[in-house]
Amino acid sequence: MRKLKILEVNKAYFPHIGGIETLVKQYSEELGQFDTQVRTLVCCDNRGGSIRERVNGVPVIRAANFGTYFSCPISTQFVKQFRRLSQKADVIHIHMPFPLADFAMLLSGFKGKVVLSWHSDIVKQKKLLTLYKPLLKYLLNRADMIFVATEGHIEGSDFLPEYREKCRILPYGITVEDYLNIDRKPILTEKLTDKNSVKVFFTGRLVYYKGVDVLLKAFRLVNGCELFIAGTGELEAELKAYAKEHNMEDKVHFLGFLPDDELKQAYADCDIFVLPSVAKSEAFGIVQLEAMVYGKPVINTLLPSGVPHVSIHQKTGLTVPPSDFESLSAAILALARNRELREEMGKKAAERVAENFNEKDIIRKLYEYLSEGIDR
Repeated sequence: MRKLKILEVNKAYFPHIGGIETLVKQYSEELGQFDTQVRTLVCCDNRGGSIRERVNGVPVIRAANFGTYFSCPISTQFVKQFRRLSQKADVIHIHMPFPLADFAMLLSGFKGKVVLSWHSDIVKQKKLLTLYKPLLKYLLNRADMIFVATEGHIEGSDFLPEYREKCRILPYGITVEDYLNIDRKPILTEKLTDKNSVKVFFTGRLVYYKGVDVLLKAFRLVNGCELFIAGTGELEAELKAYAKEHNMEDKVHFLGFLPDDELKQAYADCDIFVLPSVAKSEAFGIVQLEAMVYGKPVINTLLPSGVPHVSIHQKTGLTVPPSDFESLSAAILALARNRELREEMGKKAAERVAENFNEKDIIRKLYEYLSEGIDR
């Protein structure tokens, strides 16, 4: 039996950091344990020619682009490389949304299997969506299979319900051992103003859809807790100014960017993890898994996406309406004042990760889906 030839396609790749980029790296590297040959095609900001390199054993082709407009790179090199590489592939796996890949697929002449990973609808760039919609519909019709991380990705999408029969649930996963086998340090505890405070943790980009502004409003109503915010972004100065204006500097700690080892220590050291996102741009929230694996209860929001399907209301944490700072503060206080409830939900959270989001099981399932129906 010959090797299955897979072309992974995304906007960017490691060392670019992002949830989807982490996932594409995971897929590209770990599919190699099966009888496969994986190539990964991405765009990069290099204005010269395309770059070919090996990253942790994976052949990566970075196509030069002319710039990025409405969060979408523009690149003739990408289209040419896509056509060339598609001629050698059994299956093309495209991570969505990525309009340039739809266009490249249309021009490629590829007759093989096309699989999409649907990470999110286009939420913010409405003008782009108007232009992109016909191309998007073409690719959805062309696709043989569509991966979604949760049922919520289908239910909350403006496009996927009519393609439900093509959809397969393929959760995002983490390698549990990588999280548990760390040198634990009280990275948050040592920063507490009051050592008796309950430690509430958030990590993510400081951008509009993460809802950190709502979290700060909620924290004005919270006593007996201190909030730790890890991450950077365009709203950082505004959020810091708000905390200072409302005299919350003693109970709100901005940690900035944390390297991976310190981030894991922060998850392990917190008492409650909060993901207060306000728009379905937050399609899953892998950070929930990263807190849950350490036995931490999660407070998330009832978005029309996969978010509330990861940590389950009243089982592994609490779910509140998005943008509702009063409900969010009530949820924080409910967990902060009940240590037994935190521990019970945290235990169920860790069990849920082990049973449903173990990366090894998910990679095997991915391979089975990709190879399904291909004559080798």
